[in-house]
Amino acid sequence: MIMKLPIAMAFQPCSRVTTGVCIWPGVRQLRLRKGLLYGFMRCFSFPLRNLHGAGQSLRVSRFLCNASSASSALQIELVPCLRDNYAYLLHDVNTGTVGIVDPSEAVPVIDVLNRKNKNLTYILNTHHHFDHTGGNTELKARYGAKVIGFGKDRERIPGIDITLNGGDKWMFAGHEVYVMETPGHTRGHISFYFPGSGAIFTGDTLFSLSCGKLFEGTPDEMLASLRKIMALPEDTKIYCGHEYTLSNSKFALAIEPNNEALQSYAAQIAQLRAKGLPTIPTTLQIEKSCNPFLRTSSKEIRQSLNIPDTADDAKALGTIRQAKDNF
Repeated sequence: MIMKLPIAMAFQPCSRVTTGVCIWPGVRQLRLRKGLLYGFMRCFSFPLRNLHGAGQSLRVSRFLCNASSASSALQIELVPCLRDNYAYLLHDVNTGTVGIVDPSEAVPVIDVLNRKNKNLTYILNTHHHFDHTGGNTELKARYGAKVIGFGKDRERIPGIDITLNGGDKWMFAGHEVYVMETPGHTRGHISFYFPGSGAIFTGDTLFSLSCGKLFEGTPDEMLASLRKIMALPEDTKIYCGHEYTLSNSKFALAIEPNNEALQSYAAQIAQLRAKGLPTIPTTLQIEKSCNPFLRTSSKEIRQSLNIPDTADDAKALGTIRQAKDNF
């Protein structure tokens, strides 16, 4: 079901009655009310994880997190694909509805579905690039899943069945999904925000410590897209399309070396990647403190890249992106 939201209401978060927190194996899952959860999470500078199974790509472990609301529970499982892509398996516990976000290839998704003995209901695409849609055709043929994508880019989404546009509200089982139009990387990019679960799937718009290359968009478009995401609650979990965080951290430190939050986060990233573990999901709070593309007003960044104080944020973002491309 698709509903069109007024712009003023489109990204207002729904109230969350409870939230499931995934923590390391051997410690039982805690369910805390939102206020207590926020205070608890502020004690830690990196998202907690519950490792689950073994991944074949990137030497990472697939992990499973539960995000519960009053009426239903959504499980999100990371599925490594290709060399550094992440797809995300969504499972509504109450109805058994299953979705996959940005399947780069079919085989890893089929493997996890076989392991769980699940069928696939939906395929959600953030944009048309092959490393985000490469598994569409085979998965649709095998499971009869419906492919969901951006209406304005329907000609480039393989097998598309359901078209959504910015400002639409769609229902995944009992979960509201707000569709955010987030161009910049491509002209037809969207992000899927699940307010009840505090999660957003940003594809190649926002990465941890970076943003997507501007293949089809402009710095102004990317800045506007990032600001939409920045308006969400700070504890929002960000599920992006690639494991780029370690290399991104090196660039971020090069242009803002005195950022203490970034120094701490970069050290944690290095430790995780040394163990072959994922750095995703990140949180909006971390990204606001550390991601140079969300920090275009930083005096240190501007001085490092010779960006004039008088330059607007879009100009600064374009300069940062160019520097990152050449790093």
